[in-house]
Amino acid sequence: MSTYRQRQTEGALRDEIVRVCRLLHEHGWVPATDGNVSARLAPDRILVTPNGLSKGFVTAEDLVVVDMAGRPQPSPLYGSNRRRPTSELPLHLEVYRRRPDANAVVHAHPPTSIALSIAGIPIARCMLPEVLVNLGTIPTTEYAMPGSPEGPGVMGHLVERHDALVLQRHGSVTVGRDLMDAYLKTEKVEHAAEVTFLVAQLGSPAPLPPQEAAKLIAVRRLRSQMSPAEEAELCVACGLCEPTTGLPGDDALVAEVTRRVLASLPTSRNTQ
Repeated sequence: MSTYRQRQTEGALRDEIVRVCRLLHEHGWVPATDGNVSARLAPDRILVTPNGLSKGFVTAEDLVVVDMAGRPQPSPLYGSNRRRPTSELPLHLEVYRRRPDANAVVHAHPPTSIALSIAGIPIARCMLPEVLVNLGTIPTTEYAMPGSPEGPGVMGHLVERHDALVLQRHGSVTVGRDLMDAYLKTEKVEHAAEVTFLVAQLGSPAPLPPQEAAKLIAVRRLRSQMSPAEEAELCVACGLCEPTTGLPGDDALVAEVTRRVLASLPTSRNTQ
């Protein structure tokens, strides 16, 4: 890639990170200096937010280029940067190592998601059809001190199978094919958490009937959005109905309904 083209691409990516940071800040999901955002600049280069700076005030020039070992690198656009990368950089690098398909990572501190993780209430239950189709389950990790070496470890095996998860007592991590994809998944996670919280206040949860959940899972499977490992653990993560080994009920009927649902869906990965 020519130097001019590299600068042009890096500039656009920096602007997009700043835009995502502003959105997170406006929602109140990155209070004070919390949260961090990154994007893959090249196969061996990551562009990431700096340490100790509010995401509501971060600028394109503040962002730091690092290699896959976390070492700061000069930018073709801005040269050397005196700022240090986020203390959560190991978390981002762990995602990129485990997910070659990932081009962006958003780590936010959405309050309802964090509150549910403290209360021990999972967001993984099969209640919202849009969440089940687009994200599958949203697991919660074991606790690890923020910024500690243990953080990437408790997350690593889960992020191989999930695009969104909750770090216990800490926040959310979403993975995307691009920055906006990762950001929108953060929105989806917190919305699911808010609905889960309201349902808990109103009474016992009302999961989707198993056969209806199976139709949505089939849509996710046929779109190649669900890995075999995720599918195997889905019923265990949900825990609201008896685990099944396949589609419940009449397989032919469910398959036909699934075909009709797929025919009515837009080509985009998201149904909303």
